[in-house]
Amino acid sequence: MEEPENSTTSNISYTDFFLVGFPGLREWRSLLLLPLSFLYALIVSANALVIYTVAIHRSLHQPMYTLISLLLAVNICAASAVVPQMLSGFIHYANPISLEACLAQMFFIYFTLLLDYNLLLAMALDRYVAICHPLRYADLVTPHLLGLLAVVALIRSLAVAVPLVVLTSRARFCRTAMIRHFACEYIALLSIACGDVTFNNRLGLAMRLITVTFDLSLLGASYTRIIYAAFQISSGSARAKALHTCGSHLLVILTIYLSGLSTSIVFRFAKSVSQDVQNLLSAIYLLLPGALNPIIYGVRTKEIRQHVERLLWSRKSGLVMGDQSKRLQHS
Repeated sequence: MEEPENSTTSNISYTDFFLVGFPGLREWRSLLLLPLSFLYALIVSANALVIYTVAIHRSLHQPMYTLISLLLAVNICAASAVVPQMLSGFIHYANPISLEACLAQMFFIYFTLLLDYNLLLAMALDRYVAICHPLRYADLVTPHLLGLLAVVALIRSLAVAVPLVVLTSRARFCRTAMIRHFACEYIALLSIACGDVTFNNRLGLAMRLITVTFDLSLLGASYTRIIYAAFQISSGSARAKALHTCGSHLLVILTIYLSGLSTSIVFRFAKSVSQDVQNLLSAIYLLLPGALNPIIYGVRTKEIRQHVERLLWSRKSGLVMGDQSKRLQHS
């Protein structure tokens, strides 16, 4: 299913598109339906399990666990903005989508990604105060501060996502109505725009570089101070716990930033890479954090892991007891 490209001088501007994810696979694309459905179910259930565990146990009602829950909730939203549309596209060769729906999906993709970055900064601040100023932690990290950080995260995410969507909405799309991607990413839409989109490309790259450079500078400075302070702790067990907690956060940071960096490099500089490989890197970038984050925090964070194990064990025991009572009633 190919569509001839129109001349860039055409007055036509498409307002309805077709998403074609992994176009090189053609008839084999339907085979991706089952594994991606399983991955989506895993992302939603694993993140929801950790969030539920934090919500029902008062001992976990602390700033660090609240921030972890918010991050995992954003993971669910990010996956839900992409995967259902992707799965629909694997049933048919081309998945129809309007310009308005495409821009809405783009907004939610970048808004949730930026919220991830902002929540990681809030976590770094929380750990910095907890390890570098433990005696003042309760006075400094208050519900008021968490609310303020949430507002700043929302404003900062909107300040990047909204301009990208507004600029994209003003572009003319006359090359083709076919988007060779499973989602309405910024670069995917610009690739079918006609006219001079140099400013759009430069703005997108500049916003990415400024955001990532600023965030990584703050994260690097914070965790350098945190690790240095952790090694000054006299108690070996307390030092090991502090480093272990920071290790979980650093694993999440590496997962999010490295996957995003590799995708940006390939999209902008590796012109010879096939469209299917670009799509695969985007899928990893968008979905890998949501799949790994609940595992990292659920396994490496002792308090969460213990409560999750008790919750699953009690539910399993309840199911066994229920089966036994039913058998006794029928016997």
